[in-house]
Order: sequence, then structure tokens, then C-alpha cells
Amino acid sequence: MTMTLYMHPVSTASRPVRLFIAEKKIPIAEKVVDLMTGEHYKDEYTAINPSRMVPTLVDGDFRLTESAAILRFLASEAKAPEYPSDNRKRAKVDEALDWFNTQFYRDFAYGLLYPQVFPNHKRPTDEHQTGTIKWGLDKAKVWFAVLDKDIIGSQQYVTGDQISIADYFGACIATAGELIGCTYEGFPNVQRWLGNVKKLPSWPTINEVMYGFASSMKGKDFVNL
Repeated sequence: MTMTLYMHPVSTASRPVRLFIAEKKIPIAEKVVDLMTGEHYKDEYTAINPSRMVPTLVDGDFRLTESAAILRFLASEAKAPEYPSDNRKRAKVDEALDWFNTQFYRDFAYGLLYPQVFPNHKRPTDEHQTGTIKWGLDKAKVWFAVLDKDIIGSQQYVTGDQISIADYFGACIATAGELIGCTYEGFPNVQRWLGNVKKLPSWPTINEVMYGFASSMKGKDFVNL
């Protein structure tokens, strides 16, 4: 039985999984869950994922509903070098995945990015909206500085000079900032790192819809970094 990935091509959390699948040529069927029309709130999908989010990986009665967990599972199954078998090296990849998935994702995406892009994330008053975005920007600058200086530094990737699933995950979160025109000026190591990840052959195809969405918003006045 072929596994199925329920996803949306613009979804920040779906893109790293889809990128890894494409790079490793893993035979997985894809099913789009239309977030823009609220399909993820309908009974058919909530029966699959009660959290009403994407992605979800389904293999018979086995289901995974978190992007980082799906990456770990697929990489383990494929015995991919992007998730090393050495316990200490794997622990560093896990550490980076968890770092991206906590404060970095919360403050950058949910604090700065999403309230400016998606109507359902916009705060109820102008005062709340402005305060949320300022908070998100201030916090995001802190996390990008840590990422630039302390995590990447002189390395090519976040855990060393070999790409890992933490790079797939983190780069897709970071590049979501391109929706609001982020250039990551002042963070040269981040810029270099993103350039490295974007060299993956499948990057243009997997991110085509996201970049189309970004193009549709060019000219709008966003707060960014």
C-alpha cells in the first residue's frame, strides 16, 4: 500500500516534507488539503487529523501529524544520511529540529509573518495587530542572530557541513519570510545557508506555488527583516 501525504503546497510545514520526499524519490501519493477554502476543518479531514493541520502522513492505520516527526520517520525508513545513525550526530539534528519548531517558528511565523499574510491570523484590532507584529519582529531578530552566529557560524549547514533534515525543516520556515519580502540582511551566514539549501534539485519545483503566492503580494507594505 502506498503512503499518502495530505498537504498544501504553500504550507510552511508541508514544504520540507515534500522536499525530502522529492529529493529521495520516496513513493508517496500526495493529496492537497485546500487550506484556503477551509477543507481542513471539514469532517473528512478532521477524522484523519483532529488538529486540522497539514501535513499528515497516512500508511494504512499508521498516521503521523507533525512535520518534524514525519521527516524523522521517512529519513529513518530510508536510512538517509540526512538523519545520521550515530547517536550523537542524530541528537544534534534532533536539537536543531526542536529549536526551529519552538521559539523560532512561533515568533517568526506566528508573530511576524502569518498575521500580515493570512486573514485568520490577523488580530482583532489595529492596536493588537501592530503590537503583535512588533513583538514578532523583535523576537525574530533575536532568533535569527542566534541562528546566524551561534548555530550556523562558519558551517555550511546547521549541524555541520553536511545537509540534514533539520536544514530541510528550518530553511522552509525561514524562506516563508519571502512572502513578506524578507532578505535576511545583516545575517550573512543565514543568507549563505539558505543559498546552500536552495541548490537542492527539487527546490524550485516544490516551492513554485509558494513563490507564485509571494509574487502576488509584491508591492504590499510589510514589516520584515
